[in-house]
Amino acid sequence: MQASSQVEQSQPNKLWLIFLFLLPPLFWAGNFIVGRAVRAEIPPITLSFDRWVLASLILLPFSYRALRADWRLYLRDWKLVLLTSLTGFAAFNSLIYWGLQSTPATNGTILNAFIPLLISLFGALFFGLAVTVRLVTGILLSLCGVITIVTAGDWRNLLELNINHGDFIIFIAMICWAIYTIALKRIPANLNRLGLMSLQMLLAIVCLLPFYLWEVHSGPAPIWNWHSGLSLMYIGIVPSIGAFLLYMQCVAALGPAKASLSVHFIPVFGALLSALFLGEFVQLYHLWGILLIFLGLTLS
Repeated sequence: MQASSQVEQSQPNKLWLIFLFLLPPLFWAGNFIVGRAVRAEIPPITLSFDRWVLASLILLPFSYRALRADWRLYLRDWKLVLLTSLTGFAAFNSLIYWGLQSTPATNGTILNAFIPLLISLFGALFFGLAVTVRLVTGILLSLCGVITIVTAGDWRNLLELNINHGDFIIFIAMICWAIYTIALKRIPANLNRLGLMSLQMLLAIVCLLPFYLWEVHSGPAPIWNWHSGLSLMYIGIVPSIGAFLLYMQCVAALGPAKASLSVHFIPVFGALLSALFLGEFVQLYHLWGILLIFLGLTLS
């Protein structure tokens, strides 16, 4: 009876871990699809800024008590809090929306598969992770996969510097996310995650404000209609609050390296959603690129 009870108790935990692992990449894949779909209606910095304003307004009524209770802890770890705010909230999403102005959502979601290798690389460079031949080989293989995608399968484009700059921008965003994941694990577990996320959003808003004002002054005005309004609602709620809370719990439960593996489902969900809603389809060079990335991940 006791063994049966233990099994019954472990099943919900395993099921919860599966949800923690799969829902964030599904929600974030949707973020790429929506970001690409509204590229002609909402400028990228405006989309990122409005996203965090909306998410903050929704989250603050639930998080302000934690913010008030933990403010000394935030000051103690202000460097990590600021770093995660800048990389995971301000820079990552702004770069994604900027890159999606000129590259398909399929490319953007596939490039996410390189994040675990970036985490391994940064771990080796800055956090004492052992550097092995397998790790180096894996990183090089995955890098070849990324280059295959950004050059559209023709490496002569690399020699001629004929590379889609949107892919390059999104690759920089992937670097920001790898840094965010590593830094997030180093934030003490006793910090309330709801309050922490709310503070990270507020800091991202402050960081993005001058860029937002510049874009409003010099760029095209947003076109607000049902399509753009509902798109902003999705981005401001589902990937902004739901996915981040789930991913934070996933990092806490599995560690940054294992949690980051969930991003491999972003290309899967992204390809399906892109075909369904945007009419984009996976090309042969996409398959070669992601095969090289997965081979590199397996080796490392």
